[in-house]
Amino acid sequence: MGIVMSRFNIVSFIAAAGIVLAVGCITATPQAEAQLAQETVVIEEAALPEEPQPARGELVTKALAVAYPRRIEKAEFRDDDWALLMDGVWYYYAGGRFLPEEMLEKADEYSGSFYLYNYQRELPPWREPSPEQAARFSGNDSNNRNNTRNTDGENDRPRIQRQRSHFFSEGLWRAGSRDESSRQVKSVNFLGNAVTVHSDIVEVLSLIEERIMAAATADPQLQSWITGIGEIHGWNWRNVAGSQSRSYHSYGIAIDILPKSLGGKETYWQWARDRRPDWWNIPYEDRYHPPDAVIKAFEAYGFVWGGKWTLFDTMHFEYRPEVFILSGLELITVHDITTR
Repeated sequence: MGIVMSRFNIVSFIAAAGIVLAVGCITATPQAEAQLAQETVVIEEAALPEEPQPARGELVTKALAVAYPRRIEKAEFRDDDWALLMDGVWYYYAGGRFLPEEMLEKADEYSGSFYLYNYQRELPPWREPSPEQAARFSGNDSNNRNNTRNTDGENDRPRIQRQRSHFFSEGLWRAGSRDESSRQVKSVNFLGNAVTVHSDIVEVLSLIEERIMAAATADPQLQSWITGIGEIHGWNWRNVAGSQSRSYHSYGIAIDILPKSLGGKETYWQWARDRRPDWWNIPYEDRYHPPDAVIKAFEAYGFVWGGKWTLFDTMHFEYRPEVFILSGLELITVHDITTR
């Protein structure tokens, strides 16, 4: 079984209904979509306007429960905080840290467990950075000089010096160490290239590939892009460059697709910074972008694309369905992780 949240606002549903639903993993028919739309209207009309909005902890906790239904057993409010039950362990929201109960006394030693940000469906229009932004990125702003920035979903955020909490992500992907993580991954063929990824996303990658290949039959430029792929990188146990934050490559849920030639364009902000001191001012036309059909195929199944981050990483895709849910964006399928 999987979850289909198609053609309506998932966050509104979670907030209004206050529950997590499991719906059969099928493509919605027009009749089913119409019924969903009617049910959504009923739910929204039933919500009293004077009721307080759900707290951030409730929204995040329920979004994660919807995103990973076969891994997360339940989400509930307990001990004055929202918490998730997974593999017999309760992970408490704890201000975004998602800590097991025995670690709550040390919560101040950790920053959030991962970044949950507002992801946009379309690429935002290019805007030249303001003088204030330029000063911040260049390190000339005395208020921001020490705010070195990272990527892998950190979307223009200052690095937090406290240790990142990895407890929940390590539990979710069964990857508490390099050895444990290595036992969860497998090598698959994707777009004609071998790539090692977490075994729980193999099925969704297959669906993405099917969608891309179908589009390529009527799109010579897309077919040319596929044959022009030089490298695809997946699992790699490491931290984000220049930080103590675990990269999503460590869990095998991120992949980088590099063409044989970038054609003189930039793909990663840190590489660009080595060549251009004003890396933040590189317009879209000077950045390498995969075809839109590729980006849309990944996004349809819950992968965010690093080309939409301020700290751009245009070769990078990572599996984050919870980000789409919290952003109120449609997904074809919130992937149902197989229990092994």
